[in-house]
Amino acid sequence: MSVDALDAKQRTRLNKLQKKLRREVGRAIADFNMIGEGDKVMVCLSGGKDSYTMLEILRNLQHSAPVNFELVAVNLDQKQPGFPEHVLPEYLEKEGVAYHILEKDTYSIVKEKVPEGKTTCGLCSRLRRGSLYGFAEEIGANKIALGHHRDDIIETLFLNMFYGGKMKAMPPKLRSDDNRNIVIRPLAYCREKDIIEFSNFKDFPIIPCNLCGSQENLQRQVIKEMLNKWDRDQPGRIENIFAAIQNIAPSQLADTRLFDFENLEDGQQQGGEQAHRLDVVNLFG
Repeated sequence: MSVDALDAKQRTRLNKLQKKLRREVGRAIADFNMIGEGDKVMVCLSGGKDSYTMLEILRNLQHSAPVNFELVAVNLDQKQPGFPEHVLPEYLEKEGVAYHILEKDTYSIVKEKVPEGKTTCGLCSRLRRGSLYGFAEEIGANKIALGHHRDDIIETLFLNMFYGGKMKAMPPKLRSDDNRNIVIRPLAYCREKDIIEFSNFKDFPIIPCNLCGSQENLQRQVIKEMLNKWDRDQPGRIENIFAAIQNIAPSQLADTRLFDFENLEDGQQQGGEQAHRLDVVNLFG
């Protein structure tokens, strides 16, 4: 359904959703100093609901932001069989958005390296990031915007705890491993269900991922189902989990690299504001 076909009630709901998403994106940008005067932001557009929503909200904020910044959309064509190459260029040209299509045959590499039946997401995402990070330098972008939302951050926290033995999530802002790029996640405060509803109202031309999107029993899907059940059975629990990610007390955990338990006898205090702030970067890292 196109926006023009919405009735009055639907338009009211769409306006409320857009204002909410704008508010949450604006708050994330301010809290983490994501975008500054003169920044050129490379918006990574996959063709999924999250990246379409991110681009739409950032374009909207451009008109009212207290700083001037440039947006350029970039899609990585990974040469998946049947990928509809025309969809994104047609949409971006209709919307008047500056864009680049970067062609890299990462699909063949993933199919060659990953045994049949194994999860492709890990290798695929690493190859994708490497290509996009390098391209950002080519076009002079000093910020790279990815479309991960609040649910992605929480899912990653539990994935790392359950399967990796680490208390580590997904940061709203980070410097890339090669130290050349600043990566931002403007949707960090946004709920996936709001993004889904907004995307449906806007009728974005969604392109499904045929490489990994059809894989069943992925670890992330197991975590997502667990969190969705918690959200249904215990309203507010997901909000509390995200709040906890931003309220860390290293002295109440057990990582000797973050808190000097060994020298407590020498008079070190085991609380206070500093003890709650030490771990934030490490947890998100």
